[in-house]
Amino acid sequence: MADPILIAKNAKTDVFLLPKLANRHGCITGATGTGKTITLQVLAQAFSRIGTPVFLADVKGDLTGISQTGTESPKLLERLEKLGLPVPQWGGCPSVLWDVFGEQGHPVRATVSDMGPLLLSRMLNLNDTQTGILNLVFKVADDENHLLLDLKDLRAMLQNVNDRAAELRPVYGNVSAASVGAIQRALLQLETQGADRFFGEPMLDIHDLIRCNAQGQGMVNILAADKLMQSPKLYAVFLLWLLAEIYESLPEVGDPDQPRFVFFFDEAHLLFDDAPKVLLEKIEQIVRLVRSKGVGVYFVTQNPADIPDSVLGQLGNRIQHALRAFTPRDQKAVKTAADTMRPNPDLDIARDITELGVGEALVSCLDAKGSPGVTQRAWVLPPASRMGPATDAERQIIRNLSGFSGKYDTLIDRESAFEVLTRRAEQKNAQAAAQAQPEDEGIWGAVKEMMIGSTGPRGGRKDGVIQQVAKGMVRDTARKMLRGVLGSLIGKSGKR
Repeated sequence: MADPILIAKNAKTDVFLLPKLANRHGCITGATGTGKTITLQVLAQAFSRIGTPVFLADVKGDLTGISQTGTESPKLLERLEKLGLPVPQWGGCPSVLWDVFGEQGHPVRATVSDMGPLLLSRMLNLNDTQTGILNLVFKVADDENHLLLDLKDLRAMLQNVNDRAAELRPVYGNVSAASVGAIQRALLQLETQGADRFFGEPMLDIHDLIRCNAQGQGMVNILAADKLMQSPKLYAVFLLWLLAEIYESLPEVGDPDQPRFVFFFDEAHLLFDDAPKVLLEKIEQIVRLVRSKGVGVYFVTQNPADIPDSVLGQLGNRIQHALRAFTPRDQKAVKTAADTMRPNPDLDIARDITELGVGEALVSCLDAKGSPGVTQRAWVLPPASRMGPATDAERQIIRNLSGFSGKYDTLIDRESAFEVLTRRAEQKNAQAAAQAQPEDEGIWGAVKEMMIGSTGPRGGRKDGVIQQVAKGMVRDTARKMLRGVLGSLIGKSGKR
């Protein structure tokens, strides 16, 4: 059994996180600049050292330093001595770098089919009617064995369903051309945000995240999310998809001595903002059930109020950094945060939340019986790894040593719905052209025969309209000339 993890300390008390209860989830909350990122780094490194792999999103671009050994400085040593904190056992963590866009790490991809219509609708911000059409498209694709791997597959399938609306209506219901058009426009917008690089193959194998190195340390998987955060819904839906994939892929293990995997969800409020009820129910279900897979989920956000009560109630380990109370709304948020923590008769939690220094926190972790511990005001330990980003050269070394370059860095585009439907449309057009050609020639032949005539099988000639008109004009001219000549002769003979 792994030893308790020391995460914070004050003059009287050491505050521990019990690995056996780390899969009961948790949250790290606090205002910007109060130390949430450092706390996340401390927890991630602690899990790695006991052999638990970790996944975390690097929203600000400064968590890659966890891969490098930290260094002491006179200023740091002075702070540690003043606060009574131990000097860390310096060292970095074995790390793997990932990036949806494939720029700062190995590409992370998922197929459209694997993402599913619910998460995709959330990503595209579709209304109920448009979501229904998207579900219909997925159903038709499944029934007709069309692979939906990337965005061009989905666009092709949408167009195919729209073109066959009358044919599909008796079985699947009405297909609205307006809704199809709205989905197509939403896909175009998503593509301009770079999502086309996320959808495709090879798809991420979840088990590549859940590994330890030769020394038994858990791998720390760092997702470069600074650029991804420019598309907040893509970021939130991607992390939710990843969490759902982890849940679907792992077997039940109950409550192990330490978590099999720990997942940190930074900027967690983006997951819940304006989320439809069906999605919130899905999130609650995953968080509730993934614990039995030995997975701990830790939400990182500014205020506990950012997390719905149905989810917040499942987060047993709490680390609350400072909140500011400058407005009535802020004061209400502080009171809400204080009410979520177990009281301590020696603390005024609501007041202390507003007085915490940078790196200081109110901490309540589950005790050995699974009950929330009494809230303690303590200083979070400094990380043993570097505080700040790794250099470009260091990141490149990490990427080269991961062993995943050959597996994920090259995009694979195998035959799927786009290729099948495009080929089918080309064949249909070619058949239509072949059938139309004899008919066109027959019509043109009839017109040609009518206008310029034709030659019979024995060489006889049948005049057309043009020849008949020409001959008529010649005969008419000849008659006029003959009348003129005869008139002249008659006139002359009369004079005689």
